[in-house]
Amino acid sequence: MAEAITPTIDTFLEELAARQPTPGGGAAAGLASALGAALLAMVANYTTGKRYAEVENEMRSFVAELEELRSRSLQAMHDDEVAFAAVGAAYAMPRETDEEKQARNEAIQEAVLGAVAPPRAIACIVERLAEIAASIAEKGNRNVLSDVGIGAACARAALDGAILNVAINAAQINDQRVSTELIAALADMDALKGTLGDVVNDVRRKVSG
Repeated sequence: MAEAITPTIDTFLEELAARQPTPGGGAAAGLASALGAALLAMVANYTTGKRYAEVENEMRSFVAELEELRSRSLQAMHDDEVAFAAVGAAYAMPRETDEEKQARNEAIQEAVLGAVAPPRAIACIVERLAEIAASIAEKGNRNVLSDVGIGAACARAALDGAILNVAINAAQINDQRVSTELIAALADMDALKGTLGDVVNDVRRKVSG
């Protein structure tokens, strides 16, 4: 899937830096989530063999799950670009007549609602990454423990991106019920940031001796 929906790193960074609407911060957040999943999988892969016999099955299970989470993160990158393009197209609709204005407003609301889905998907992925990171930080190979902390930091960056994108879109939604739901979701995401910060701090204490 990765080859089908993502460019090379150089190409992606060039596109990200360009004066064009996509890719943007949402795609960058998806990439950060994928990087976090990959780093955690690397440490899990190093926590196998005779020395880690008691946790090897768990680590192998993590590797398989993290591969899926990495794939979902890359899909979220793609979905965010598609969703943001839809928002841009809605704003570009004509607005000369009352009918056009109404159609444009309705299209904008629909597109903004769609744009909330990819960052919320990233937040869901990151929630699981936080749980796995905490477990690997406790049981993983100490020689690569710093990579657990870096993986958790990448996941936290992805979550920050998701929070910002949900917040900016929530502010444009007219449906009060949906807006209230998104505000509640943002509070949960903020709490999750603390969990990831705990993992990073725990790893730092352990690698500092």
